[in-house]
Amino acid sequence: MGMQRPADCTGLILSGGGARAAYQVGVLSVIAELLPAGAANPFPVICGTSAGAINAVALASHARTFSDGVERLQEVWSQFRCEQVYRSDWPGVTAQAWRWARANLLGFPSKKPTALLDNEPLRQLLDRTLKFGQIDDSLMSGHLRAISVSAFGYQSADSVNFYQGEARISPWARHRRVGVQTRLGLEHLMASSAIPLVFPPVLLNREWFGDGAVRQRAPISPALHLGANRVLVIGVSDNFAGQPAGGRRGPRLRTALPPTLAQIGGHLLNSTFVDNLETDVELLERMNRLAGYMPAGSRYSGRGVRQVEVQIISPSEPLNLIAARHRKALPRSLRVFLRGSGATRASGGSVLSYLLFEAEYCQELIELGRRDALAKAESLQRFLGLLCPLQESTEVDSCAGGA
Repeated sequence: MGMQRPADCTGLILSGGGARAAYQVGVLSVIAELLPAGAANPFPVICGTSAGAINAVALASHARTFSDGVERLQEVWSQFRCEQVYRSDWPGVTAQAWRWARANLLGFPSKKPTALLDNEPLRQLLDRTLKFGQIDDSLMSGHLRAISVSAFGYQSADSVNFYQGEARISPWARHRRVGVQTRLGLEHLMASSAIPLVFPPVLLNREWFGDGAVRQRAPISPALHLGANRVLVIGVSDNFAGQPAGGRRGPRLRTALPPTLAQIGGHLLNSTFVDNLETDVELLERMNRLAGYMPAGSRYSGRGVRQVEVQIISPSEPLNLIAARHRKALPRSLRVFLRGSGATRASGGSVLSYLLFEAEYCQELIELGRRDALAKAESLQRFLGLLCPLQESTEVDSCAGGA
């Protein structure tokens, strides 16, 4: 008699990326439409990083009715203004720039952490809109197994996954990545979304933490530690957008101009928020191929390599080009502040794509997410088990009807 396959536990992974996370809302809205009306959360495990962590908490706190959480996210993201995330008024921008220069250029010590932008408005927005107490309700009702929020410890240099979930889930410790059980709150989200240098770090448990995407070498692993054996990844990478068949790019164009500070910063942000997730997905696919060579029974024995089904949805269009089209929507104070870096030019769209919390840009990303999800609607339905009734069986049966 063959080894039985354990019950499926689907994880949702929402990566970081500042304003790029609006794309995730578009994908989630299509998933909500594919589910039956009033359906509960289809993802027992939800993992979020940076802005993706904010989306994750919103879903976890509305796990009883998945569409309610998605509608709440759409309402917020489609009406976003930069002033709701960081101070963009002239006094706020100049005062923050002076504090940063005084501490980091002139050498005057500061008791408070310094950064280029003041994200106190984001703290106030999250405090008003998110109901952390409802996560307990979702766990007790059985609509959620666990939720994790990733942050980076500046002293330990560890990627720390703060999670709230069922008591039977044990903490974990691997090289430079640990899982810590806790009761999630506002400070965890502020830490996870604190982009280095841009937003100030946050003090948690006697250690300063910053954006969870920093040194997050295995973004998929928290979901697996929390019990997921299949994952849906909603990324914000456009690395494959417009790439020709076969993966070969055209010839590189030479230019006499050196890269601007914004271009350099854009590559650094991409390497932080994008590359690790893509590398982890590629590694997981290789491990799945390796597991395919193992005897069928041993794949589910809990020893050695096991297969993890993964579904990925990521932008089909370059987000930096979309951001560049909307660069004039950035508040004038920020345009002046960033002009010297080249961020307000068309070539600086990569940096803007992370910072442009403006309604017209976010709405276009939401629509792009919807188009990409609709293009994969059949695949999503199959992944979520919506194309045929789910059978409580130890074998995977075909959905095709048969006598």
